[in-house]
Amino acid sequence: MALVLCTGADLALMKTRKLLLERAGHQVFTLMNEGSLQEACNAHKFDVVVIGQSTSRQIKTRLLTMVREYCPKARVLELYSVSTGKLLDAADAWLEVPADIPADLSTKVTALAGQRAKSAN
Repeated sequence: MALVLCTGADLALMKTRKLLLERAGHQVFTLMNEGSLQEACNAHKFDVVVIGQSTSRQIKTRLLTMVREYCPKARVLELYSVSTGKLLDAADAWLEVPADIPADLSTKVTALAGQRAKSAN
């Protein structure tokens, strides 16, 4: 089980992601306000932070910078749409959405959490 923070701008997508990840056994927190990121990172040691695809380039970049500062051990998964492509070169992993298989999100998060655990040892 990983501790996951999902960020994004679309409430319906956030609820769906949370449900998918919780069904896979992860504990999930959601955040739609970047101002709360520092507080969330101070309160929890996230394994993975998911940055949603409907977030602008500017906000994605700011979120990544904040995650690296306040949750430095967390792996970052950028979700992206085919129309925008990957925007965060410094993310740890990427997933095009909508994914062909909904389980792709939980599989990717589980793999990233495993990488974080290995790097912590």
